[in-house]
Amino acid sequence: MHLPLILLATVGTCLGLLMAAAAGDNPAQLDTPSMLSTHRRQKRHWIWNEMHIDEEKNNSLPHHVGKIKSSANRKNAKYLLRGDAADKVFRVDENTGDVYAFERLDREKVSEYHLTALIVDKDTKRDLESPSSFTIKVHDVNDNWPVFTHQFFNASVSEMSAVGTSVIKVTAVDADDPTVADHATVMYRILKGDEYFGISNSGLISTKVNNLDREAQARYEIVVEARDAQGLQGESGTTTVLITLQDINDNFPIFTQTKYVFTVPEDIRVGSPLGSLFVEDPDEPQNRKTKYSIVQGEYRDTFAIETDPTHNEGIIKPMKPLDYEHIQQYSFTIEATDPTINLRYSSSISPRNKARVTINVTDVDEPPVFQKPFYHFQLQENMKKTLIGSVLAMDPDAARRSIGYFIRRTSDKGQFFQVTKQGSIYNEKELDREVYPWYNLTVEAKELDSRGNPTGKESIVKVYIEILDQNDNAPEFAEPYEPKVCENAEQGMLVVQISATDKDITPRNVKFKFSLSTEDSNFTLVDNHDNTANIRVKYGQFDRERAKVHLLPVLISDNGRPSLTSTNTLAVTVCKCNERGEFTFCEEAAPQVGVSIQALVAIFLCILTITVITLLIFLRRRLRRQARAHGKSVTEIHEQLVTYDEEGGGEMDTTSYDVSVLNSVRHGGPKPPRSTRDVRPSLYAQVRKPPRHLPPTKPGELGDMATVIEVKKDEADHDSSSLPFDTLHLFDYEGSESIAESLSSLGTDSSDSDIDYDFLNDWGPRFKMLAELYSMDSREELAY
Repeated sequence: MHLPLILLATVGTCLGLLMAAAAGDNPAQLDTPSMLSTHRRQKRHWIWNEMHIDEEKNNSLPHHVGKIKSSANRKNAKYLLRGDAADKVFRVDENTGDVYAFERLDREKVSEYHLTALIVDKDTKRDLESPSSFTIKVHDVNDNWPVFTHQFFNASVSEMSAVGTSVIKVTAVDADDPTVADHATVMYRILKGDEYFGISNSGLISTKVNNLDREAQARYEIVVEARDAQGLQGESGTTTVLITLQDINDNFPIFTQTKYVFTVPEDIRVGSPLGSLFVEDPDEPQNRKTKYSIVQGEYRDTFAIETDPTHNEGIIKPMKPLDYEHIQQYSFTIEATDPTINLRYSSSISPRNKARVTINVTDVDEPPVFQKPFYHFQLQENMKKTLIGSVLAMDPDAARRSIGYFIRRTSDKGQFFQVTKQGSIYNEKELDREVYPWYNLTVEAKELDSRGNPTGKESIVKVYIEILDQNDNAPEFAEPYEPKVCENAEQGMLVVQISATDKDITPRNVKFKFSLSTEDSNFTLVDNHDNTANIRVKYGQFDRERAKVHLLPVLISDNGRPSLTSTNTLAVTVCKCNERGEFTFCEEAAPQVGVSIQALVAIFLCILTITVITLLIFLRRRLRRQARAHGKSVTEIHEQLVTYDEEGGGEMDTTSYDVSVLNSVRHGGPKPPRSTRDVRPSLYAQVRKPPRHLPPTKPGELGDMATVIEVKKDEADHDSSSLPFDTLHLFDYEGSESIAESLSSLGTDSSDSDIDYDFLNDWGPRFKMLAELYSMDSREELAY
């Protein structure tokens, strides 16, 4: 073992000499010990054998793994190990460098360990060589058996599948080293259920037969074993596979019984279920598509069988009304099939897919039946009570009871008709087609007992009465016309084109004739013979001063039998027109006939207002008479004088004074007593006023009024105990022919006054009359 070390030392010495020569040193002068020392450092390195160990060794612990060794081995040196597994799993002999394993190793847990080798001085603990890493590999032995990825597997396959149809693939895993031959190779086999299913080396399970019937067995439980090729004997892994067969529609429905009997009343409603048919179908509900049909018998159009998809049962329904008096029993054969069945898997049809059905009909008391679904009668309008038509109903039962008829009063129109117990319909009053052209009646038919009273059930029928037209309406204008014509219209100018209408139902060839009832007018009518007529100017030139509106009567006749004629009036307005013939001014035509409701209301309100005013006037006069009866004079009431210093409203003031006080003198009323106090005469009493010449008046008007004013002026001027008359607060009467705008005493002249009233001219128009009465010129004229 030391031969390689000697060889390495020799090679190191040669390399040292060559390096010294290259540096220019004399090889002979080199220090031998130094050179030897240099040679030893370069030869140092770790020396050990490759380390491998088998897992799960059966010999006693510890197991020798290998040996580490360094060229720097000395007597005072020792070996050490570092790493996660050092001193736990592996240890080294510090003197010899032998490595031992103190645990049994499992490659499936750890396949290799990474360690670091060190050589240090025992005393100084200094590294004698650089640390070196190495690996200990664990060799695999076939000590594991395959394990399935799942303990249970679920799978499904259609029933009646062909041989070799894939079902599911199962997988088992071997923990041994797959790189070692046969250590991880897995082999499968079926321990239970191999008569129906097989498995390949890859774990794919498939069918072995083609007659797997879900209706016979729906589920299969398969046990699969997994074993490696050279594994431990007797050790293997197993799993359970649950295989469910999927249903296909491969079975025909069969009836649960061979005969069905039903009993129904004859009045069962058409389309109502009267019974159910039941079948058995071993297929799952989604594959049950039973169809029922009637295969024998003559009642295919009387009954129908519908399939209830929820319960796969057949429901029999009548398609026509059943009549006990006609047929008491129905019997026919039915069949149940499935049009969606897969005949590839089921080609035989069971004879139990047919059954016999019997339906017994029972008698019930049925209502009367009318001979017709409805009745249509015609009646001429304006006809008095007459036979319109008759309705007839029969009792369908064997008893054949008598029938009574009644009109159901569903509206006010029903009161216009009556029906006898025999079914004859009459009108109670004359009917007008123009009011109601059609009448719809509901006639009831009821069974009658021996006394003639209604009993049992009833039925109804609609009766439509059409009112036929008679020519009882004269034609009239088709629309309200408002014709206009220029006052300077020329002869032959078209005024308006008129047409007619008739409330009666006129045939398509109706003809209206138009004419004027008088020829004494400035208009002429031309019949166009197409149910229209033109109104034209006859002479031309209209005089608006004589007539602004011309009323033109037009006769219209129809061609009915008998022919009717009506007179319709056209109100033609004469208008002013410009040069282009355009209307510039027209009076509104007065309404021709009738008074509107609004006008009647206005007239009534006017009458009511006049009545109220009359009552108020009467009450006022009555109150005045009562006041006179109590001995109160007007003078006493209104001639209450007070002192005030406010200025009146001027000549336009007509609400501040009551002139009725002045009128009291006209009726010879007593002069109010004056106060006997001794007061100074007023300024107005000291003023001498010139006499005033009153203008002539009509009797009872201005003369009376002038007398009253003069009397009051004299009292105001000469009665020193009273205030001026201007202080009256009521002054509401003025003579009808007075030229003065005020009757105040301030507007009168005084013969004794020398006051200058010229300043009144500057006070405006309201004081114009006062200024004229009291001006200097006026007084001078009066003086002369």
